[in-house]
This record gives sequence, C-alpha cells and structure tokens, in this order.
Amino acid sequence: MIKKKINISKIYTWDPIKDELDIILDQEILIKNNKISKIGASILDEVDEIIDAENCIVTPGFIDSHTHPIFIGNRADEFIMRLNGSTYDDIKKNGGGIASSIKNVRESSFKELELASIENISPFIKYGTTTIEAKSGYGLTLKDEIKSLEVIKKINKDLDVDIIPTFLGAHAIPNEFSTSEYVDLICDEMIPEIAYKKLAVFCDVFCEEGYFSVNDSRKILSTAKSFGLIPRIHADEFKYFGASKLASEIGAISADHLMAITDEGVQALSTSNVIATLLPGTTFFLNSDSFANGRKLIDGNCDVAIATDFNPGTCTIRSLPNIMLLSMQKCGLTLDEAFLGVTYNAAKSIMKSNKIGLVNENYNADIVLWNLDDLCQIPYWHDSSSSKISKVFKNGLLVFNQ
Repeated sequence: MIKKKINISKIYTWDPIKDELDIILDQEILIKNNKISKIGASILDEVDEIIDAENCIVTPGFIDSHTHPIFIGNRADEFIMRLNGSTYDDIKKNGGGIASSIKNVRESSFKELELASIENISPFIKYGTTTIEAKSGYGLTLKDEIKSLEVIKKINKDLDVDIIPTFLGAHAIPNEFSTSEYVDLICDEMIPEIAYKKLAVFCDVFCEEGYFSVNDSRKILSTAKSFGLIPRIHADEFKYFGASKLASEIGAISADHLMAITDEGVQALSTSNVIATLLPGTTFFLNSDSFANGRKLIDGNCDVAIATDFNPGTCTIRSLPNIMLLSMQKCGLTLDEAFLGVTYNAAKSIMKSNKIGLVNENYNADIVLWNLDDLCQIPYWHDSSSSKISKVFKNGLLVFNQ
C-alpha cells in the first residue's frame, strides 16, 4: 500500500450539504493507493512520500462532461468559411460539418482512429482535467460506431484521463438513409448491440431542426433506456425545439447547449434532476453572440455544469479554465458557479459525484496542485493556466508534473 502526504495551504472544494464553496486552510491530505484517506491539520501516519505544496492551492481534478474526441483529421477549412460568412447550415449543405468527420472515421482503420484519438485526448490533463465524457458519433454505421466505442474502451486503459463512453449514433442522418430508416437502424440494431457489448454508459441524441425531431429523439432515448443506457441530449442549441422538455420527460441525466432555451424549457429542467450543461466555447468558436443564459438557468433552480464540447468542427478548446472564463463573461456565472460547473455538477452529470468532483475523504485522489494564490486566478490565466499547474494526481498517481 503506497501512502502519500501533501502539505497544502489552501484547498478549494464544493460543500454539497451547505451548497457553497468550501475553502480549507493549512491542511494535509493523506492518499492511500487511489483514495483520499484523510484530510487534517496534522496527519501522523507513516508515509512513503511527502509532497510540499505549501505555496499551492488545491482543487479537485476537473471534469469535462461533454466532448467529441473520437475523430481523425481536422476541419480547419470550415473555420475559414465561417470567418467569410458561412453559417453552420451553409457548411452542412456543402458536404462539410459532421459529414466531413464521418467520412474520415469510416475510412480509417482501428489503429489510425486510436492514434488520432490519443492525440486528441492526451492534452486534457495539462489543463487539470482528469475525467472526460467522450461521445462516438462520427461513424453512423453499426460497424463504425462500434469501432469508435471500442477505441474509447482501449485508450481508457492506456491514458491518464478517465474516459466515460457515450453512444451518439443519433448525431446526424447519413446520406444513404431516410430519417425513419436511420432511426430504426439505431433502435433495432445499434443500441441492442452496443448495450450487449457494454461499450457505452450513456446514449445521446442531437435533437435539433434538420437532425432528429422530438418524436424521433424520444423513440431513440426510450429504446436506449430499455437497454440500460442513460439518456443525454443535445438540446435547444440553435432554436427552441422542445428538447429541454423532452430531457425532463425522458429522465435524461443532462441537457446540453441550451443557447435557445425558453422560460418553458427552464421550468421543465428545474422540476427534474436534469443537469443543464453549457458549452460557451462552441458559441465563441462559431463567432456567435447567442451564449446560453446561465444566469436564468441558475436563478430558475437548475443545476448547471460547463464543458468544452471539444470537437473537430465547432470547438477545438480543451481548457476548462478557458470555459470557466467564458461562462463568467458571457453566460452570467459567478466564479463559484463556474468552479462548481467543472467539478461537482460535472460529476453529477456523468453519475460519478460519489467518487470524483470533490476534495473529500473516501473520494478518488483526483487532485490538481496549482502554483496560484487564489481560485480566481484559474480563469484569469485561462489558456495559460496550464503553465500554473504544478502537479496533477489521478487516482493517487502523479500523471503531470512541471
């Protein structure tokens, strides 16, 4: 049994009972194997290693609860097209967007997709992220969706970041199918096979005009629930479509994007256990000003998480400190709320809040040591915050050090 003790001047974590930020001063953390065993002012246990972090602040490892990292290649040309005035729909109609990434994934071998996905995911750790949710969704055939999810399963064993798999076969409608044909394929073949192989925890749907209707999304997510997959939903991103109401109705764990949510949608989420996940990096990357109104959601008694939406077309940001900054500047969140959004609420949105998201006894020892004086300096330095990280521990193991 390996024991480590860390001397710390300031711990920032969330207190779920008081529902407020907890700042713990001049404490020590005892790590036994992969867990936080004790937190106290003077821990007398014999240890194998003492780590001096007296000049650091400590936070839980950050949790990115919405990413699309299983892709190969890039879509930098679309970035230039948007700068020249093209919209999301314009790019889609010209064969770009999700369809472009689908072509690349379908043409790749398992090894090629594995290596590309490792390259996509590995940098997350240097921004203090120790767990990500990762979606498939760039294959859209049974074979290629399974290939994508098996890549996640393989690299989750090899990388320092924990990867929670989500099946997103309902990301777009492939050209070779009508909508009804493809919905039937998802429900009759994809979901049963993926559930049988235990390749995913969650099932997600892009419920948006031009993609999957509320009724189609309901059918897909109801089928997923019947096979033991937990619903998530891309909701009300470009226009209010009733997807947030569906999230509440179907018992989704998370409704994501929400830039176009109305008071009706906020009310639906507030009366359920759905986490409202905001993705301001996408709005920023799309050069739009339609940021989700996080203030309205929080004031409406919704639990709010924030995430990167890392993907090849509409957001290449991996830094949650950057997303914290955007959520505070553009979505109306306070510093405490942004911190909650990348820790405890993010953990709730992937159903891991009893293990990660807090610096707490008996929690996994996923912790970040920052060469900073105060929590506010994390979003202040945003993308440069990686240079302010001293150490990252994942399950008690040192996985990043500088």
